[in-house]
Amino acid sequence: MKKIFFLIAALAGSFAMNAQGIDLGIKAGANFSNFQGDINSDGITSFHAGAALEINLVPMFSVQAEGLFSSQGGKAKYDEGGIGEVARDINLDYISVPVMAKFYIIPSKFSLMAGPQFSFLVNDADKVFDNDPNSFDLAASGGVELKIIMGLFAQARYNIGLTDTYDNVDSKNGVFQLSVGYYF
Repeated sequence: MKKIFFLIAALAGSFAMNAQGIDLGIKAGANFSNFQGDINSDGITSFHAGAALEINLVPMFSVQAEGLFSSQGGKAKYDEGGIGEVARDINLDYISVPVMAKFYIIPSKFSLMAGPQFSFLVNDADKVFDNDPNSFDLAASGGVELKIIMGLFAQARYNIGLTDTYDNVDSKNGVFQLSVGYYF
């Protein structure tokens, strides 16, 4: 009898989770990034990939948290002593955790999203400036999502850094992301 009770409780919990609308998925895409501020830079193209968890709280509102590997940076132009101006790619790799509030304009189909993104530096391949990049980056993010069919989705998002990438230099990350993904 206890086994039947636990089986019914587990099934009821499973149905409750599905009714609440918890979706787990994966996503990947392109980053188009550069530096905003005092660093004279052009954009570079790189990538991001990771997992997404969406919790639908009410029919028109969800919260989505992600864990992403995100490669970003810019092509910095700077004066190299007597050589003159040179351009060099600065690639910074982060583990990013965006937490997005999603407002559905078209129920279960098209949403606007906004929220903070917390990024932790995991790799600084190119040393260009005299100081190392900061290990933490806080950004404000906003974008749109379209759920296409059977779990497939596409996103466009812009992240603007709120903290400086380098100390003593006005240098914030600016990243435009295009993503595709799948909710299981």
